[in-house]
Amino acid sequence: MTDSKPTTQQENNTSRNQPVHRIRASGVQVAIWQNRGNLGTWYNVTLSRSYKDANDEWKSADSFSVNDLLLVAKVADEARSWIMQKQQEEARN
Repeated sequence: MTDSKPTTQQENNTSRNQPVHRIRASGVQVAIWQNRGNLGTWYNVTLSRSYKDANDEWKSADSFSVNDLLLVAKVADEARSWIMQKQQEEARN
């Protein structure tokens, strides 16, 4: 099961370096970043994996094991769907 966590506009305004949306499945997460420029709005994503180190502290990595790959595919597909929906909404406005 995946969890989607939108970042509110207020959060986005207070810290410009925050993703506009996050999608999680187990320890794998995709963060969606909104960019604006002269040619309009576009989106990029970053993928990460959460794990606990030897000291039982949460860490993040951008490498994945073979067991993570289906989760990577799942969150990437959901991110693409979310971005496509946003782009369609923006095109209507």
